[in-house]
Amino acid sequence: MSYLDIRTEDNIAVVTLDQPDSKVNKLDEELIDAFEELMDKYENDSELRGIVIISGKEGNFIAGADVEMLKNKQAPEGIEELSRRGNELLLRLENYNKPVVAAIHGACIGGGNEVAMACHYRVASKDSATTFGQPEVKLGLLPGGGGTQRLPRLIGLQNALTYELTGKNIYPRQAYKMGLVDELTHKDAVLTAAKKAVEKINKGKFSRKDKRGLGAKLLEGNPIGRKIIFSQARKRAQGNTKGNYPAPFKIIDCIEEGYKNGFKAGLEKESIGFGELAATKESKALVNLFFSMQGAKKNPDKEKAKEVNKIGVLGAGLMGSGIADVSVNNDYRVLLKDQDIEPAAKGEQAIWEDLDTKVSKRIISSFERDRISGLVTPTDSYKGFENVDLVIEAVFEDLDLKKKIVKEVEEYIPERCIFASNTSSLPIAKIAEASQRPEQVIGMHYFSPVPKMPLIEIIKTDETADWVTATAREVGIQQGKHVIVVNDGPGFYTTRILAPFMNEALMLLDEGVSIEQLDKDMKSFGFPVGPAALFDEVGIDVAAHITEVLNPMFSERGVEPSAKPQELFDDGYKGKKNKKGFYNYEQQNSKKKKKDPNEEIYKYFGGSGRKSIDTEDLQMRMALVMINEAALCLQEDILESATDGDLGAILGLGFPPFLGGPFRYIDRLGADEVVKRMERFEDEIGVRFKPAPILKEYASSNKKFHND
Repeated sequence: MSYLDIRTEDNIAVVTLDQPDSKVNKLDEELIDAFEELMDKYENDSELRGIVIISGKEGNFIAGADVEMLKNKQAPEGIEELSRRGNELLLRLENYNKPVVAAIHGACIGGGNEVAMACHYRVASKDSATTFGQPEVKLGLLPGGGGTQRLPRLIGLQNALTYELTGKNIYPRQAYKMGLVDELTHKDAVLTAAKKAVEKINKGKFSRKDKRGLGAKLLEGNPIGRKIIFSQARKRAQGNTKGNYPAPFKIIDCIEEGYKNGFKAGLEKESIGFGELAATKESKALVNLFFSMQGAKKNPDKEKAKEVNKIGVLGAGLMGSGIADVSVNNDYRVLLKDQDIEPAAKGEQAIWEDLDTKVSKRIISSFERDRISGLVTPTDSYKGFENVDLVIEAVFEDLDLKKKIVKEVEEYIPERCIFASNTSSLPIAKIAEASQRPEQVIGMHYFSPVPKMPLIEIIKTDETADWVTATAREVGIQQGKHVIVVNDGPGFYTTRILAPFMNEALMLLDEGVSIEQLDKDMKSFGFPVGPAALFDEVGIDVAAHITEVLNPMFSERGVEPSAKPQELFDDGYKGKKNKKGFYNYEQQNSKKKKKDPNEEIYKYFGGSGRKSIDTEDLQMRMALVMINEAALCLQEDILESATDGDLGAILGLGFPPFLGGPFRYIDRLGADEVVKRMERFEDEIGVRFKPAPILKEYASSNKKFHND
């Protein structure tokens, strides 16, 4: 079955991309072959006025290169050759003797954007489904189909660096304003507009305008200005990546090469860099993460899931309103309940404001804002709960309170309704004890802030029915999240492995390490924020509660966690929420002061005198207690797979993506090396570094957690 469907309309070849047996079009070798045949076919056709490329997929133009193809190619040689072949094809397309117009609706990402940029004209739909971008940096790669050369020439050097170094999406109105697309229209009119564009080009009535501002033109238009831009880009890349990711620097090198030595020299450097990056440990880890994330968006038991149309959310605070937000944005109707109508209405208002921000950024229309916001109903009663399919409770972390709510809500909800608790640490089986239908009680652990954090950890008990787990997973996927399913236990997976990590931070502070060194060293290791800053973000009160829940489990191993979270909380420290924590948050002269460590907190950690310790020792102590706990979770069947463990740690806790997650990091170091390092710390520091039996087993048999 052909990838391309070609028909002639008004002496224009309308080429419809429709990859067989796939929901989306992906750039692969078959498509490259098909494009080469297409250009051969029409190159000498004097009757043909031009070519329009359009997609036959709903909401998708080309979703990027087929990552499976990249994974199966030998790096660097095979990947470099693939890039070179793609670049030759797109150069031919760019210089084709007939107008080629891209009619774009839906995702036009990565290799898809590179194909579109090689066309002579781009028409795009205004629809929110349409997005552009070069996200290759997120896979530890660079754009390998001319993206480092064409994007700067279309939207300007500074704009291109921003989008290529972050992998952020570009939405239609932004794309038009910057010059990435030449025309915007309704999604049903893209083909008509594209055919008109062919005639416009043939009649010489189209010339592309430079949409950069005067300042950008002056700075980017001379070698000295560009040198400043590239220097600043490298400094920012170093600051953002701490040198852990090689891709941003190679992207900058390729763009600079194109400006210094010409377009074709830039393409050649791009192909070489593409191959080199594909061979790096960082890219391999990120590509594996990509496939894990794809898997977490699929439901293996979808046929068991029951239909959910209406969700009741209990608690309209930060978490509850966030859960309601991701629900209505994905077309669920929501009853948002709080004890009083004021906080419930405030939660609704927060959702409206989030939608209104999207309108101001031209991501959605005001009509869409009003439609989506109309799906949430604030309430202070259980009226309407007789029709809900799923209740998600997001109240304070108190077992007695959660049990009380289970009993209360079951008086109003239908018999087949699922009760889900958004708890970060309380065992679900304990909450289910209060239910008349414990098989319909499950945990749905969201992460804050809910609209931005990509993970849901679903927790099932021994009693949870399969259809309940399948339904909760499906709702999470429909809410746009990546889902892992774990078995019940104190702290489940993510909170459980975070606890020893945060405890070790307190132990290091007790030994005299400064807040600055602690956070700086762990950010250099690859975490997005340091542990002291994380205490303030999560809340010292929450940390005290989690310590209380997990204490019995750690005590059984002879590990006595630090009592500092409770001590700090008792003295009024909550972190960022009350501006009293490990950092200062006061305002000065109406401007936010640079966040400095709170020196007063050192009185809880032996006084103001601080000392430095070896950075690698600090990093290893912090990392090893986390990965050891992850190994114990797999050993004790809290986790169902090492892949889930890697995904949960990265997406839920910020474990460095370039390391691939706790289990891939163990594989990278070798289980024997991990055990050796832990045993050294166990001898020097104590029992909390005792290696998990599964690590010793893997070390002795030279086994890995992943075989790919």
